[in-house]
Amino acid sequence: MTDPNPTPASPAQPKKAVARRPGPAGAAARLRQLHAGLAPFVLAPLLITVCTGMSYRLLRDWAGMGRDAAHILMELHEGEWLKPWLGTNAETLYVLLNGLGLLWMLSSGAGLLWQRLRTRRH
Repeated sequence: MTDPNPTPASPAQPKKAVARRPGPAGAAARLRQLHAGLAPFVLAPLLITVCTGMSYRLLRDWAGMGRDAAHILMELHEGEWLKPWLGTNAETLYVLLNGLGLLWMLSSGAGLLWQRLRTRRH
């Protein structure tokens, strides 16, 4: 006797993807993406800090500029200009994020350089 309501054969179940850690090439590509993605946000504060810090010292020492006249450079250098938006902790946050950004760029850049040097040897 045949079944009046035959059930269609079930299609083959697709294999489930197994989560794997990225290989060295994938990890380097991800590190490169993160490095490049954060670079624009880290670059501007670092440039402001470096340029104003150097300008302050050189103008004070070599150009004889007074402390009061050069104070605007220190306001930029230390992040005082962020107080209207970030409140009383603006300077601390600016210094903290500036330092963490610099450490990130140095360490990720060193990691990328190390990866490149390793692949050239092999």
